[in-house]
Amino acid sequence: MPDATHPCLRCGACCAGFRVAFHWSETDACEGGLTPTALTEPLDPHRVVMRGTYGAAPLRCEQLRGHVATDAHCGIYPLRPSPCRELKAAWEDGAPSAQCDKARIAHGMAPLTPADWRDA
Repeated sequence: MPDATHPCLRCGACCAGFRVAFHWSETDACEGGLTPTALTEPLDPHRVVMRGTYGAAPLRCEQLRGHVATDAHCGIYPLRPSPCRELKAAWEDGAPSAQCDKARIAHGMAPLTPADWRDA
């Protein structure tokens, strides 16, 4: 898990705003898979979704702990699927992130800026 100063630990908007779909082979039902199958539900013959991220709004991954915009973290951080691993917070690596900005704005937060990473 990122350290406590990481801006994502004061956010969680992406975990409460996007469907998290990925190939079933990323689950522990497949050799080498990490994400617990019990935490997913079927989407189609090839993909599963994290529970809580598919269906009618409001979406919220069941593994999101804490409160969006205050304190948040992933309950299975080391076992999270590829969509979660691949979504970078805006400016985390020196680049903007439209997905991060969209999620934050949807939850009433300003997009991250490079200044948000000075203390991280």
